[in-house]
Amino acid sequence: MIAPFHTGAAKIPPTLLPREIIEFPILKLNGRTMEIESTFHMYVQPVVHPQLTPFCTELTGIIQGMVDGQPNLQQVLERVDEWMAKEGLLDPSVKSIFVTCGDWDLKVMLPGQCQYLGLPVADYFKQWINLKKAYSFAMGSWPKNGLLDMNKGLNLQHIGRPHSGIDDCKNIANIMKTLAHRGFIFKQTSKPF
Repeated sequence: MIAPFHTGAAKIPPTLLPREIIEFPILKLNGRTMEIESTFHMYVQPVVHPQLTPFCTELTGIIQGMVDGQPNLQQVLERVDEWMAKEGLLDPSVKSIFVTCGDWDLKVMLPGQCQYLGLPVADYFKQWINLKKAYSFAMGSWPKNGLLDMNKGLNLQHIGRPHSGIDDCKNIANIMKTLAHRGFIFKQTSKPF
């Protein structure tokens, strides 16, 4: 089982630090069939800067009404844990790992926001596969423009809107499926914490 992950965290001006996660999507991808088996998707109410900037909305397509009244990050992380348990992903006999487009989401963004808010980071977020690294191993070139370059290099149609967390997850899953069908074997790229 492999679970693509993207925080949907928006870039904001330094005056509005810390950056906050506003979308939390996860797809459960079967490692054998490479088919999506389950979806977790929630918008997150930012707590430090509850008003989205125009830049954030333009980048992600997420408008204020989509985050207003939504659970905060702590509540969303509790729901992620419940979903992981329901999907059997917390069973020690089940092998699973997150897949991200880059290291930012799980190396910097999530731990940084959790530290700022005084929240623990679950152990399952501490190892992952960076799809950019996997792609470069498989294809021999680094995807400077991330998902767009990987889709182009594999002759795949980009799904949805760039920087939409759930659409990014679908693109990650599609790229993984294509690489797996070409015989590529995915391995953890993050260093243990």
